[in-house]
Amino acid sequence: MTTPSDQPVLVAGGGIAGLALALTCHQIGVPVQVIESAQTLQPLGVGINIQPNAVRELLALGLGDDLSSIGIATEEYGFYTKTGLEIWTEPRGLLAGYAWPQYSVHRGQLQMLLYRKVVERLGEHAVMPGTRATGYTNTADGVTLHVENDLGSRDLTGRVLVGADGLHSRVRAHMWPDEGPPIWSGAVLWRGATRAKPFRTGASMALIGTANQRFVTYPISATDPSDGTAVMNWIAELRFDPAGGWAREDWNRQADRSDFIHAFRSWRFPWIDCVGLVEATDEIFEYPMVDRDPLDHWTDGNVTLMGDAAHIMYPVGSNGASQAIVDARKLGRAFLDHGVTPDALHAYETEMRPATAAMVLAGRGSGPDSVLQIVEDRSGGTFTDIEDVMPYEERSELAASYKRTAGFSIDELNASPPIIP
Repeated sequence: MTTPSDQPVLVAGGGIAGLALALTCHQIGVPVQVIESAQTLQPLGVGINIQPNAVRELLALGLGDDLSSIGIATEEYGFYTKTGLEIWTEPRGLLAGYAWPQYSVHRGQLQMLLYRKVVERLGEHAVMPGTRATGYTNTADGVTLHVENDLGSRDLTGRVLVGADGLHSRVRAHMWPDEGPPIWSGAVLWRGATRAKPFRTGASMALIGTANQRFVTYPISATDPSDGTAVMNWIAELRFDPAGGWAREDWNRQADRSDFIHAFRSWRFPWIDCVGLVEATDEIFEYPMVDRDPLDHWTDGNVTLMGDAAHIMYPVGSNGASQAIVDARKLGRAFLDHGVTPDALHAYETEMRPATAAMVLAGRGSGPDSVLQIVEDRSGGTFTDIEDVMPYEERSELAASYKRTAGFSIDELNASPPIIP
């Protein structure tokens, strides 16, 4: 292993990816400096799922007790027709045989947990808020990151730069100036969270509907024994003609339920009341479902990408935040093996870019969610026995194939050695 220089790893972006990388760098003894465009980090967003492959890495960072305090261990994952009939359900996390749980958690609470741990372990100076990346320049022995804040422009120097600045990454834009805007699929998501009684196991996740109209819901908190309610995360999705365009791309844009609730008026089932969840929610957020084509390369000299900046993908298979965490750990391992050098960046990219490209493409139609439209096409969402519509073996293989693509097949993950010893 090459001994790291005193120059830090510069990380553009203080989201889940960037903060996980900061904690990883601290764990392996590599200096790190995070810049974040927001003046103050706030717990934005709604529910996400952290798969066992990423939970393993958070536990390796010593966050097990904290994680269990802000989320709920997911027990079941299921697909249902637009009429509420069960297509496929499977256990998740420990109940599925993984050595680690799967967690459903509020995205903002996870980000703030990571931020608190960075401040505790590295000090407040480790995150520089209110600072935006504007570009970079590779140098003979490192990289110069050009930034701006309320006081003007300045340069930061580091050994390497990691762009972890999300969908609208300025580091990616500097590396790929002609790429253009994100690609809108035609789908729009409306998201919210409200207190309600959870369904089935009390820690179940449900995906209901078709490729053109879908409702997803799951709890992101433990059930309150006093009233039997939990914080229920939900997502309503409708698909439109992408030729019409959709200019808004902000997770924090508040929306009106009247924009979409009419399409779900009949979606009240004995086991879950989709409309009731929407009607009980005070704040609803709108976001067009976008991604980007996989890149030919992530690395430019002493600069690389990770998380959504490298591989923004549709929210299919609940894998976006999980992959960002795994990216951070894989990059940390590359630093251990190769030092904080361009060789480490290339080793990380060689391992991760093909795998994440496959996930991006799978999310566009061949992910686990595709079972919804298959059953809709074959039955119109109504049947007496699902075996007559889609046999067990076909459903099982569809579920297993995505786990293999996303890197969390049960036996493979359980048998794999730690990314960072």
